[in-house]
Amino acid sequence: MFDPPYPAGLPIGAEWVSTPDTAPVVFPYDGSLVAEAPVGDVRLARRAVDAAVAVRHRVAALPSHVRRAVLTGVGEAIAEHRAEFERLLVAETGKPLADCRVEVARTLVTWQAAAEEVARLHGETVPLDLLPSGEGLLGFWTRRPVGVVVGIAGFNYPLLLASHKIAPAIAAGCPVVTKSAPATPLATLWLVHLVRTAAERAGAPVELAQLVTGDADVGSALVTDARVGAVSFTGSAAVGHRIARAAAPRKTLLELGSNTALVVAADADLDAAADAVLRGGFYASGQACISVQRVLVVDEVADELVGRVLDRLPEVAPGDPREESTRVSALIDERSTQRVLRWIDAAVEAGARIAGGGGRTGRVLNPTVLTGVPGGTECWDEEIFGPVVCVRRVADVDAALDEVNASRYGLHASVYTGSLATAFAAIETLDVGGVVINEVPGFRSDTMPYGGVKDSGIGREGPRFAVEELTVTRMAVIRP
Repeated sequence: MFDPPYPAGLPIGAEWVSTPDTAPVVFPYDGSLVAEAPVGDVRLARRAVDAAVAVRHRVAALPSHVRRAVLTGVGEAIAEHRAEFERLLVAETGKPLADCRVEVARTLVTWQAAAEEVARLHGETVPLDLLPSGEGLLGFWTRRPVGVVVGIAGFNYPLLLASHKIAPAIAAGCPVVTKSAPATPLATLWLVHLVRTAAERAGAPVELAQLVTGDADVGSALVTDARVGAVSFTGSAAVGHRIARAAAPRKTLLELGSNTALVVAADADLDAAADAVLRGGFYASGQACISVQRVLVVDEVADELVGRVLDRLPEVAPGDPREESTRVSALIDERSTQRVLRWIDAAVEAGARIAGGGGRTGRVLNPTVLTGVPGGTECWDEEIFGPVVCVRRVADVDAALDEVNASRYGLHASVYTGSLATAFAAIETLDVGGVVINEVPGFRSDTMPYGGVKDSGIGREGPRFAVEELTVTRMAVIRP
């Protein structure tokens, strides 16, 4: 059982308030109870927005050194409790320990980078006298906070995703109300507690960071509130599209799903490409929006690549996520597991072949490689969000790039090649938010602009870019 190091209830307003209900958080690997978590409702969601609106101008007026002190204080507190966060993430997400360590490390980078961005919020002068009517006028613009931010995080990286909502909002001078995923609220609750503690020490209002939990009605109450300045959401495309419609005309930042592709050219280093399929396809048990799902390999090297992948597939060890050696473990819940199994069965019925893995061991899906997966199946067209990689032969790199672009998604894509010409052709041609050459498409530095196109979303994360999204330009025109 997890003994929460923060008060009971939810951090709403200046206090932690009791909730009308609680719900169990369970360890996905064996179903054991991790903790009872508070469950909020629409009333508490509205109360949180009320509190955020009430401190909006105070937060916007916080000196840069105060905002930076809050951000650095949170980073230091997470570092102090690093091992505890890693264990908690394993318990509530079921991800392997190795992946949870990466999540905490990336979280630390995110808070540090956000603290550095505080010093980079500035504007420019404008030459207004380009028109005769502007002679004698002084013009300049600054960036101002967009207002109250609502941040909604997914279940797969609850600490990191919440940090990408909260840290840039504070850097920009915006109060933020976060909604955690129902299955994984614990690490986010602890994070918000650390934020509020750091805020109090720095002399900032603790209401600059609040958290609510609950069902879709709670989320709807948050995103449709006319007093909210921006909504930042990470999750499925279907939910993201609904949020965009519901939140309009307020700004939305949508980090949505994908069915990420990895292209292997005939001149690729096949050992490196096979390693990328294994590393990139199964980390976080496949529950990552930029994990390798589709592998498009030029025909002349397809057999060799698949052989190397299958030879090394036993290295992707399924099992208890608390073990150092485990690389794939249980998905977040049984419903997700059943969905992935149905999709695999449907692909096989449509002509695909299970080349390696398949099935399940207890609650854990075995890492699976499918070949010959046709279009029109969920495994190829949609985001599987499980430990499944689909391989398809193509005639050449041009055909592979066309196939990547045929998807309705466009988050990241990767190309393995020894040719600089092929690399730049991919960078110019692929209709995605990020093109990665000779590395897994799941590579993400938390300081780079991250986001997608098409059904994969709109807007960019990474503290520098998120701060820009969460601020608006204000023009000043002065006749001295």
